Amino acid sequence: MRKKLFLATLIIALITLTLSMLAVNLVFHQQFSDYLTKANEATFEQLPSRLSLLYQSKGTWDQRALDEISPTLPVGTVVTLTDTSGKLIATLSHTMESMMQGQDGMNMNMTMGMFSSSTITSWKTMTLTVLGPLGTIGTALIRYPATAPILNPQDVLFQSSVFRSLIFAGGLALLFGIILSYFTSRRLVAPLKRLTQAADRIGQGYLDERVAIQTKDEVGQLATAFNAMMDNLNRQEILRKQFAADIAHELRTPLTSIKSYIEAFQDNVLPADQENLSSIHEEIDRLVDLSSDLKDLNVAEMGALTLIFEPVNLKHLLDKVIHSLYPLIQEKQLTLIWNPPPELVTMSGDGRLLTRLFYNLVHNAYRYSNIGGQITLSLLQTPDFAIIRIKNTGTGIPEEDLSYIFERFYRADKSRTRETGGTGIGLALVQQITTLHHGTIAVQSMVGQETEFIVNLPKEIKVVEG
Repeated sequence: MRKKLFLATLIIALITLTLSMLAVNLVFHQQFSDYLTKANEATFEQLPSRLSLLYQSKGTWDQRALDEISPTLPVGTVVTLTDTSGKLIATLSHTMESMMQGQDGMNMNMTMGMFSSSTITSWKTMTLTVLGPLGTIGTALIRYPATAPILNPQDVLFQSSVFRSLIFAGGLALLFGIILSYFTSRRLVAPLKRLTQAADRIGQGYLDERVAIQTKDEVGQLATAFNAMMDNLNRQEILRKQFAADIAHELRTPLTSIKSYIEAFQDNVLPADQENLSSIHEEIDRLVDLSSDLKDLNVAEMGALTLIFEPVNLKHLLDKVIHSLYPLIQEKQLTLIWNPPPELVTMSGDGRLLTRLFYNLVHNAYRYSNIGGQITLSLLQTPDFAIIRIKNTGTGIPEEDLSYIFERFYRADKSRTRETGGTGIGLALVQQITTLHHGTIAVQSMVGQETEFIVNLPKEIKVVEG
């Protein structure tokens, strides 16, 4: 991974550097060519005045003086100087051969190859009048390359030095890019390497392994998500072990009781009368309820529970739940306050599962209410949701236990365990049924005072048929 990232970064830097150098070189050549063109034009414009001064200083056209002008002309330029009658006075030229004089053989051959006249395909001409004190003294016909100025040795050396400087700067930039790519790839891969090592440790069973990456970038977010995932996995592992212990306890208690009764019957310690047989029947019912609840919860968690959606009258459904539990509520001397709305509250849902949901919540309120306490049921609605609130006075739930009460077999009051009744998975089933109806359930409690469950259910559920 680190090698690939280093090579990728290096290739990108190399491509970028190459393209940049090509672009700079192209722009430089174009700008330098434009500069030479303007310089040549300025030389041409000054030529008539120079010839005029030369003529006036000598009083005639001096060939030696004219020859001194030739090297100052742009390379490849030919100037034909004639008098007023059209007679040829002199031909001035800065030829490539004369330009090579004084150069060593290597430079001469190189530059001659670069600037052979065969490479010039088109020419331009310019006619300038040479004026003297008394009027026109001659005409200069200038002939020069039309495509691009021909470079003299100084221009070639200048371009070569610029090119070498560009190559040197590019080399330094490439070296810097290599060093930067190395350390950048190392820094980027280091946290990923730590994540990989942590994942390997977790694969070996060390679920307490975490990664300490404090950056705010995507890698830091990945590390945060990784740690959160491991916290959840660790918690799930603890719950799994706790579940195994709890289910063993929940099964062992009634089975031990039944075994004790049967051994007592066999030893004639207890008579097999109606009272003792009823106790055995209660323990068997507890096992059946536990098995049924576990099956329903498992099916719900797997998403394999079949829901039959139909219009459900929530007010009527809650009336039935209250009616079925009313004898128990009276037996415990509880005050039941039921606040139904005057209007009809209907929703789309599975009536059987919704009955199970609210039966478990009301029965839970009954079980954890003190004798002489109070249970309050409220049914509200908004245009899109039905809101059911179930509150009871009693022991309450500590704040640190609120986030765990929907776990299987979790009991906030460890000292009461099975004495309060139930299988210990009622609230877990409640949460699953609520989720299947696309709703939410929340709980708020004050220790020693009251506990309230709030269920929000959408009135309409869009069923996606697969």
